[in-house]
Amino acid sequence: MECIRLNEDDTTSSSRIFIKILFQELAEYLGIQKFNARLKDPIIAPYLEGIFPRDNPRDTRFSINFFTAIGLGGLTDELREHLKKIPKVNPLAKQLAEASDSSSDSSSESSSSSSDSSDSSSSSS
Repeated sequence: MECIRLNEDDTTSSSRIFIKILFQELAEYLGIQKFNARLKDPIIAPYLEGIFPRDNPRDTRFSINFFTAIGLGGLTDELREHLKKIPKVNPLAKQLAEASDSSSDSSSESSSSSSDSSDSSSSSS
């Protein structure tokens, strides 16, 4: 299980079907509560980091959506909590990056009144 990376880039529809069948069979065999407890076991959890990724919010959302779509959304409760904590940092970093991009763009352009008026008219539309 350690080699499986559940995200949009590293999986195909066939590999996602394999993961779906595997996890649905395990959930049916063990029961969802016992299966969820096994997945959270400190010995097993490190081997499942690719299936329940926390390093990239996009991959985390993909995993949550995948398990929800196959009827096993209960397995992703910890991922959902993890994802709630992440957005507080990322939008600020994104705004800072956009602000630095726009300031570098405006400093490289000549400050003519025609470009300023077109910028203000397009932003008010």
